[in-house]
Amino acid sequence: MDAIFRVDGSRVVTSPDAAGPWDPRMQHGSAPAALVVWAAEAIPAPVPMQVARVTIDLMRPVPVAPLTIETEVQREGRKIQLCAVRLLSGGVVVVGATVLKIKAQAQALPPHVADLAVLLPGPDQSVVEPADAAGSPFVKCMSLRAARGRFGVPGPGAIWFRIDRPLVEGSLVSQAMRAVVAADFSNGAGAALDFRQWTFINADLTVNLARQPVGAWILLDGESWIGPDGAGLAMARLADQRGYFGRAIQSLVIEKR
Repeated sequence: MDAIFRVDGSRVVTSPDAAGPWDPRMQHGSAPAALVVWAAEAIPAPVPMQVARVTIDLMRPVPVAPLTIETEVQREGRKIQLCAVRLLSGGVVVVGATVLKIKAQAQALPPHVADLAVLLPGPDQSVVEPADAAGSPFVKCMSLRAARGRFGVPGPGAIWFRIDRPLVEGSLVSQAMRAVVAADFSNGAGAALDFRQWTFINADLTVNLARQPVGAWILLDGESWIGPDGAGLAMARLADQRGYFGRAIQSLVIEKR
């Protein structure tokens, strides 16, 4: 199948192209993150709503295998909807997530309130990163452009990401899905350690959005902080070609190869 996932009710078929760089049997974190947002956005709301926050806990490595989706509404209101999404493999929860949706309502804002402009090269002016930049089948489903630094090279980096194929069969890729897919690359966009000598897998992902992104390209302007005892943080500001719109943070598990 061309898409990363095929969803039939609560059952999910997973493409081998969902695999990440750490183990070919395990999914890249961006894949289940996109599936979580897709499931949350499919939950009916009493009024039009948009995703404002996604919090994902990777309870176990997510296998490249059939999954089951479970969803529930934890809080329903006139202005917010809090959704819980769980992904299961063989009856075991591998991903637990919450998605906060906020009522979409246009506001007449003061003139001084505007998007913070991106003072970096756009995707068309940035350096093309090779499709195998991360050694991950999932990355081959995307285009990457380096506006500052290089992907996976130690040091703060700013990388543009674009999804080039369907994620869920029969569904468009939503703007919130684009944001979380890019956000899960924070540990590679702002790497502090050499990928050849260290692993720095994220145990979670939190993404906050001030607004929905516009267009196909998402910028991660990121950096990492590494502690001395096996933990670290990867952080990024998210932007589109209009300006910055969100932030992402990951808790990292640091190990020597």
